Parts: sequence; C-alpha cells; structure tokens
Amino acid sequence: MKTGRKIFLTAMLLLSIFSAYAQSTAHASAKKTKSKKMKVLFVLTSHDQLGNTGEKTGFWIEEFATPYYTLTDQGIDVTIASPKGGQPPIDPKSNQPEFSTPSTKRFNGDPQTQNKLAHTVALKDVDQKNFDAVFYPGGHGPLWDLAEDKVSIRLIESFYNNSKPVAFVCHAPGVLKDVKDKTGAYLVKGKKVTGFKNTEEAAVKLTDVVPFLLEDVLKQRGAEFQSGDDWKPFVVTDGQLITGQNPASSEAVAEKLLEYLK
Repeated sequence: MKTGRKIFLTAMLLLSIFSAYAQSTAHASAKKTKSKKMKVLFVLTSHDQLGNTGEKTGFWIEEFATPYYTLTDQGIDVTIASPKGGQPPIDPKSNQPEFSTPSTKRFNGDPQTQNKLAHTVALKDVDQKNFDAVFYPGGHGPLWDLAEDKVSIRLIESFYNNSKPVAFVCHAPGVLKDVKDKTGAYLVKGKKVTGFKNTEEAAVKLTDVVPFLLEDVLKQRGAEFQSGDDWKPFVVTDGQLITGQNPASSEAVAEKLLEYLK
C-alpha cells in the first residue's frame, strides 16, 4: 500500500510539474505572438515630371501622411520604398494650403518622419517576405513609373499570391494595370476596384496629360470599376485587394487595411 501511495503521489507531482510547464510555455508563446510587430511596406513614386507640361508632380502628401499615421499610431512598423530610393518627389500642389489636413500639418512638424521619407529604400532591395502588407499612395507620378516598373509589378504579384493584403489609393490603382495573378490573367479581372475617376481627372484638366486614364484601363483589364461622388471618400474591398477613389479616401483605405491585418 505504501509503495502504491508513493507511486500515486509521484505521478501527481509529475503531472503538476508538466501542467505548470505547459501553461508557462503557452503563456510565453502567446506573449511572443502578441508582441510581434506587424510590418507594412509603403511604395512611393520616384517620377517628378507632369508629362510635357513643364510642371512638377510626384506623390500626394495627404495620401501618404494619413495612412502612415493611421498605421504607425497603432504600433505598425512602416518601411518606405521607391524605385530610385532616397527622397521621393512630393507633388508641390499637395502642399498648398487648400489641401492641408491634420495629417499633412503633423507631417510638416515631424522631422523624424521627414528624415525617414528622405531615405526611402530602393524598391529592388525589398522582399515581400519581410512584410505583412503593401500600400501604394497616389499622386500622378505612379502613372509614369510604378505602372510600368517590372520590380513593382512582381512585388504586388508576390504579396497577392502569398495571401497578403495589397492596398492602393487615388491614382495608385493604376499601377495594377499590368499586374497578373497565378493563372496569368490580369489581377483586377472580375474584381471590384475603384480609383481616380475620369470626371475627377477632367476636373483637374489633366485628361490629355496623363499617360492613361486609370478608370478606362482598369475597365479594359476586366475590372468591375465602382465609384462614388467626385472628391468624396469611397473605398472598395475585394478579398485582400483594397482600393480608394481619391485623396479623401486615404484614411478609409488605411482603416480597411488595419482591419484586415487585425
């Protein structure tokens, strides 16, 4: 009897030790998962010439600043890249007082983020394996370089084919025009998307300046193009593809991306 009781007590002690170890391991694993920081890649244009107008272009600062702060304020780590690396061109018009927003004002008083923007990573040195999602701000610049950039095209395909969210706002959905899925079909074919409308392009008098009209090209690629009122926020999600219509949609796109990541 004594021997049996001793064996029983030993077994209970071992069970208790194992249970405590299992709980400790599970807690450590959960803590590690919880502390893992999400990482999002921002891709900006390096193009600064507005066609043959002699004017400057680039990316629209609101479409960078608002999503950037929306994500970083939630603890998400953002890396910024561009085709050439270094300082990407900011469309000078986007810095005009009438286009000022709380986010652009915050950026203008934020030397740390300004310095980060001045030292973007060259796109060729980026690997989607290091990120959880990719986001493309707009501005007219992307229509000239990122829409044709083979590195950018392959990068978007890599994110999408690895089931990671891809987000675009305003003119940035135009960079999807030659992106394809695993079957070789255009990525936007049969998908709900939005972007800068033809009527909005006409309103800024650049219909005959841009290399292509975003709305027309996406429709030609088989997209189910949707839109809201001119200049009003409008966002479309189709699975892991998130697109916003115009600068006013930048915050909503970032929120949808954040929702997807969480």
